[in-house]
Amino acid sequence: MAALNAHTGMDALRVDALRKAYAGTEVVAGLSFSVPAGRCFGLLGPNGAGKTTTLRLCLGLTAPDSGTIQLGGHPVPELAQAARARVGVVPQFDNLDPDFTCAENLLVFGRYFGLSDSAIRARIPQLLEFGGLTGKADARISTLSGGMKRRLTLARALVNDPDIVFLDEPTTGLDPQARHLIWERLKQLKSAGKTLILTTHFMDEAERLADTLIVIDHGRKIAEGSPRDLIAEHIEPQVIEVFDEAGGQLAAFAQNHGSLAARVEVAGETAFFYCHEPRPLLAQLAEAPGLRYVHRASNLEDVFIKLTGRELRD
Repeated sequence: MAALNAHTGMDALRVDALRKAYAGTEVVAGLSFSVPAGRCFGLLGPNGAGKTTTLRLCLGLTAPDSGTIQLGGHPVPELAQAARARVGVVPQFDNLDPDFTCAENLLVFGRYFGLSDSAIRARIPQLLEFGGLTGKADARISTLSGGMKRRLTLARALVNDPDIVFLDEPTTGLDPQARHLIWERLKQLKSAGKTLILTTHFMDEAERLADTLIVIDHGRKIAEGSPRDLIAEHIEPQVIEVFDEAGGQLAAFAQNHGSLAARVEVAGETAFFYCHEPRPLLAQLAEAPGLRYVHRASNLEDVFIKLTGRELRD
């Protein structure tokens, strides 16, 4: 099979009418989507929405109750092993072997794909450089920072030079510097023609990286499109967040001036005013010294909250 890239015109992943239930509860409920080769696709949803189950189904690690999956041109789960030969996976939690060095982790992992030791060793310097780990070949895992471990896990996912890379919350727990480095590396992978399939709880990450995305909740797709299109379709263009610093003034302000916004949401000590024209509300806030505010453009997080709600998910 020809390697997948942005020029083949082939979908890297296609899912049709996918369903999976556990103990009578449907966690993936008729999900359908496709991912063109060479694109970054985001899969978003609150905790318990079905994201992890969807990834496991796509990788052939869990059998669906119904529906079809094509991964890299192979039907899954029927030919999942053949499909995974051209796939890299960055799991949500690092599972590096603490008994091995960085280079040994890459070497052992490469053997799972049937690669020769000589071929893997030839790739190790390039993989370590990609992960910002040059000079760390002989370092033990216990000596690495959290950011280094995450970058090594990303480098390990590339040991077989995959066409498709699954990334399950790749920057969770990282500081801003490490997150930006990983974002830069992921953009390099996309520029090289790799297909990226991303789950994340960081909406700014999805907004930066994803060409298209879907939002799922309770196993169902509730929105699909590019980040920019979803923002334009689902949310007002301007947001003013108002915080009550003096105590007791926010509720009255929202009641008296809520008509100046298209929509108002109050969450705790913060009111969110969603506006098409923010200037009248900003003028009123300038005369309300007990309130602090932030005026910003709407973003993907606003869309996500509107579609899935503000209540906590466990």
